[in-house]
Amino acid sequence: MRKKNETVHLLILDQSQNDAEEMVSLLRNSGRATRAHRVTSEEDLLESLKEHSWDLFLAREEETEFTASASLAHIKRLDKDIPFIVLNSRLDDESIVNYMKAGAQDVIPFEDRKHLILAINRELNNLYERRNRRSIEVHLRDAEKRCQLLLDSSKDAIAYINDGMHIYANSSYMDFLGYDDIDELICIPVLDTLTQESQDEFKEITKLYTDGEEEQKQITCVTRRSDDSEVKVQMSFSVATYDSEPCTQIVVRPEQDSAELEERLKEISSQDLLTGLYNRQYLMDKVNDAIELAVAKGQTGALYYIALDSFNQIKSSAGIAGADLVLSDIANVLREQTEEAWTLARISDDAYGLLAMSQDDKDAQATAEKIRHAVEQHMSDVSGKTIQVTTSIGVALINDNAPKAQDLLGRSHSASDDVRQEEGHENGNGVIVYTQKAIAGDESETTVSSLQKALDDNRFKLLFQPIISLRGESEEHYEAFLRMLDNEGNDVSPYDFLPPSGPSEMASKIDRWVILQTIKHLSSHRSKGHQTKLVLNLTAETIQDQTFMPWLSVALKAARLPGDSLIFQFNESDAITYLKQAKDFSKGLKELHCKVSISRFGCALNPFNTLKHVDTDYVKLDGSFTDEIQKDDETKEQIKEMIKSLQAQGKLTIVPLVENAAILSTLWQAGVNYIQGYYLQAPTTEMNYDFSEE
Repeated sequence: MRKKNETVHLLILDQSQNDAEEMVSLLRNSGRATRAHRVTSEEDLLESLKEHSWDLFLAREEETEFTASASLAHIKRLDKDIPFIVLNSRLDDESIVNYMKAGAQDVIPFEDRKHLILAINRELNNLYERRNRRSIEVHLRDAEKRCQLLLDSSKDAIAYINDGMHIYANSSYMDFLGYDDIDELICIPVLDTLTQESQDEFKEITKLYTDGEEEQKQITCVTRRSDDSEVKVQMSFSVATYDSEPCTQIVVRPEQDSAELEERLKEISSQDLLTGLYNRQYLMDKVNDAIELAVAKGQTGALYYIALDSFNQIKSSAGIAGADLVLSDIANVLREQTEEAWTLARISDDAYGLLAMSQDDKDAQATAEKIRHAVEQHMSDVSGKTIQVTTSIGVALINDNAPKAQDLLGRSHSASDDVRQEEGHENGNGVIVYTQKAIAGDESETTVSSLQKALDDNRFKLLFQPIISLRGESEEHYEAFLRMLDNEGNDVSPYDFLPPSGPSEMASKIDRWVILQTIKHLSSHRSKGHQTKLVLNLTAETIQDQTFMPWLSVALKAARLPGDSLIFQFNESDAITYLKQAKDFSKGLKELHCKVSISRFGCALNPFNTLKHVDTDYVKLDGSFTDEIQKDDETKEQIKEMIKSLQAQGKLTIVPLVENAAILSTLWQAGVNYIQGYYLQAPTTEMNYDFSEE
C-alpha cells in the first residue's frame, strides 16, 4: 500500500528543460509529491540507475544522440522494474507497437495530459502492487521456512497427504510408525498404515477434504506400524498447503483418557508457538463472541491491530532468529500492558491483535497510547545488540452495529496502515481509532458547503510543533498545523478535507481563519515574554489572492503584532506553478516585515531557479530527503551541497520529519539551521516546548 503523499521518484528524458518542468508540475498538480531528475546522457542514466531507486520514467522520443529507445534498452538490460512511458505526437502505429514490444508500458502524445495522468496513475499503482507482492512473497518464504522448522522439531506426529499418499512427514510421525527413511514412507499409501476396520472412515474423511471441507475433523482409528504392531490413535484433519499446493494435514496422537492431556492439546492448538500468545484463529473466535454480546446485550469493546514498524529492517540487521527474539520480547511487553480478561494474540508475521471488552473510544485511545509508549520505551537485547521498535496501532470499536469479525479486523488493520499516512508519522509510531470517514472517506466532508459549515461551527483547531535550532540560536520557532473536527469531535487531516484538487474557493477562507487564530495565540504567548515566531502554511489560492495583503496589514495592526513574528510558508510546486504571483506575494510580505519560507524544497528539476525570483528567508527541504539521508550516502552529499548553496544565499534551512537521534549528527555536519519532527515533539495544542534544554 502506498503511503498518502509518498514522493514519486521520476526520471525524465527531454531536451527541453521547460517541458520537463511542465511534466513535473503535471504530476504535482494531480496530487503526487514528486522528485525528478532530467537525464542528459547515457552515462547520466546509468549512474542514476546505479545510485537510486526510481518509480517512473517519462521519455520524449526525439532525434537526439541519446534516445528513448536506448534508455528503454538499458532499463530492460539491467532488469529494472521502472514503468516506462514514451511521449511523442509523431510516432506511427508500427513505432508504437515496437515500443510496446520492447517493454514500454504506454506511448502517449505529449499534448494529451489527461491520458498521461491516467497512465501514470495506473502504472504507479501497478508498481506499488508489484512491490507489495514481492514483499509478501519474502514474508511467505520466511514463514514457510519457520513452519518447516517447527514441523520438523514438533513432538506431534504430523504428515501431509494428497490423494491418499504421504507427501511429507516429520520425524515424530516416522518414529511413531517405525520408519527411518522418508522416501520409503512417501511411497506408502496412508491406508496401508491403518487396520482394515479404520480404512472406511478414513476414506470418508479424506473425501470431505477433497470436496472442499475446511473445518477441522477428528476420528479415532487404529494404526499399523512397520513392525505390524497396532496402536489406537486420535487422528486430526485440517486443510493445509505444502510447496504451495493444497493438501490435508493429519496429526496422529495415541489415545489417552487424561482430561489434563486433552486440555493441554486444546491449549496448544490455540497458541502461537513462537510467542506463547494466542493465535489468530483463537482471537477471531473471541471477536465473534464479542460481536454477539454487543448485538445481544449492547456490550462494547475494541479490537486492536498492533503492527511493528520497519520489521523487515530488523530481520535484515538481526536475522530471522534475532527477529524472532524481538517478537517474543515485545509479546512480553504487551502482556504487561494488558488486563487478564483481555485476549492477546499474534496474528501475522509482524503484528499482534488485542481484544478488550467494556471499552469506548476514549478508553481505546488511552489503552493504545499506553501500549505504544511502552513498546517505544522498551529495549530488546539480541546477541548483545540493543534493538528498539515502535508500533502503529489501529483500533476498531465493537458495538451493536459492528460488522463480522474478519471485516472488523480489516478496519483495525486499515487504521494501523493509516498511521503512516499522517504527517510526522511516515515511519509509524502512532495510534488511529477507525472511523468510516477517516478510512473510507466521506465525500460530503470535501464539499464547499461542509467546509463552510465547519468554519461556521468553529470545527477547526490548530496544533503547534517546535522547530529547533542546531546552531545554538535562542529564538523560539513553531509551525502551525490545521485540523478539522468531525461531528463527533475527532480530528480530520487536511489530506481528507482539503485534497490537492480542491475545493479552491474555500482554501483562502480557511487560510484567513488560520491566520486570525494564530495571531490571537501568538499575541497571548508573546505577552508572557516569549519572542516566538510562527510558521503558517498558505495555499496556492491565497498566493493568487490580490485582496490578501491589505487584509493582512489590517489584521497585524489590530493585533499590534510585529510582522517579523510571522513566517508565511508555501510549497515549492505552488511557487513554480504561480511564479509571478509568488514573486509579488513575497515582495508584499516583505513590505509588511513578514518572513517568507518555501517548503518541500529540492523536488524541482532546478530548485534554485525559484529562489532567483521569490525572496525567501527560510527554506524547508522535502521530507523525502530526511528518510533517504539515512540510507544513501549520495543523498547525504547532495543535502550537504544543497545546504551550502542555500546558506551562501543567506537562507536559513529547516529539515522536517526528524524521527530519531541517529540523523542529528549528519544534519549538524551538513550545516542545517533548524530541525523539526516527532523525535523532538509531536504537534500539540499548546506552545509549551522547553527551548532552554537545547
